[in-house]
Amino acid sequence: MKICVGLSGGVDSSVAALLLKQQGYDVFAMFMQNWHDTEGTLHGDCEWEEERFVAEMVARKIGIPFYFIDLSKQYRQRVVDYMFDEYARGRTPNPDVLCNSEIKFDAFLQAARRLGADCVATGHYCRKETLPDGSCRILEGTDPGKDQSYFLCQLSQEQLAAALFPIGGLYKSDVRRIAREADLPSAEKKDSQGICFVGKVDLPVFLQQKLQRVEGDVVEVFAPYYADSAKYLRDSELLSRGLPFSEEELQALATPLDYKDIHFETETYRSGKHHVKKLRDKPNPWARRIGRHEGAQFYTIGQRKGLGIGGHANPVFVLATDIERNIIYVGEGENHPGLLRSCLRIAPDEVHWIRPAEAMQPGEDRRYRVRIRYRQPLQDATLLLRSSGLYILFDKPQRSITPGQFAVWYAPDGEMLGSGVISL
Repeated sequence: MKICVGLSGGVDSSVAALLLKQQGYDVFAMFMQNWHDTEGTLHGDCEWEEERFVAEMVARKIGIPFYFIDLSKQYRQRVVDYMFDEYARGRTPNPDVLCNSEIKFDAFLQAARRLGADCVATGHYCRKETLPDGSCRILEGTDPGKDQSYFLCQLSQEQLAAALFPIGGLYKSDVRRIAREADLPSAEKKDSQGICFVGKVDLPVFLQQKLQRVEGDVVEVFAPYYADSAKYLRDSELLSRGLPFSEEELQALATPLDYKDIHFETETYRSGKHHVKKLRDKPNPWARRIGRHEGAQFYTIGQRKGLGIGGHANPVFVLATDIERNIIYVGEGENHPGLLRSCLRIAPDEVHWIRPAEAMQPGEDRRYRVRIRYRQPLQDATLLLRSSGLYILFDKPQRSITPGQFAVWYAPDGEMLGSGVISL
């Protein structure tokens, strides 16, 4: 079997290549460059060159052929343009998930096959099993602190059939040890961070390549708002009642508060020794305007950093963004009621089952464990498939359910079964 290892210059893919070579496979390495533009990046303009240099040294040390491929055009079209579109719609995408399904196990896989490869191997911390019927399943990595199955949640059976994850059964400490013992140049290299193949970025600056800056209000929402909100009270009553819910009730529970009933009235007052007339907001028990921002599309639900808001005893978080009116709503404290929700919806055409034979049928309910972001501990939930979409009802309210992110569900044995994009 001829295997192409996606060699990134990091320790994980390096050890994956080493293990396959030691196991007697015909192995070659291929490094892909997926990004050229440095606007908004925080590491300078030569990071990919350094990564390629390390990857080439690793390949030479292991004794395998090394190739280079530029997939920047495909990456921009399939991942970065998707990012811009999602942010413009007020959703927060996960480019790393798309990078795997659209680039590593599609464009990169096709390039590897042109060089004679039967399979592509990566340094992901996850496990793959092939069942007697020939179908494949993905399981969490053995190391609970490094499991990366979440990022592979959109892979198809065809992609999985050609995928290998040599380090999925190892702990990170074992990977480091193997790299040191083999004296690999990447043995002490730090793990990469930021957007896949782009790196750490100043997100607003990065997004301003396509999205315009437009000033708008930052509105802080107070606890009395929820005591007076008909929707919030109705949702709370439904949740306290518990299952079963009608489809209409599920739709209501999965629809977040939009805060469009918050309005401000102004009044004139005199200021200073010259009694200059000025305008200010009248006191509002529900909310107050506390600042300005440069564009609602640059912010995401649950965001804490980069708001530039002071004067609070506890951290301030983004509760919601109104793209149409260019307003961001914030609240103080990590247990603010506006951060917590119990139900989300995935549109029918965005539900993905890794093994189609396991797909739910309309009207069916199932119990699974779910995460709505990478490294979040798995949460107990009920999945309910209805004509209007797949609803996920959590046993406990979740913080910062974010449209555009992927909800991923797992079986009790650790198998990742499916995923979908959280709807607005």
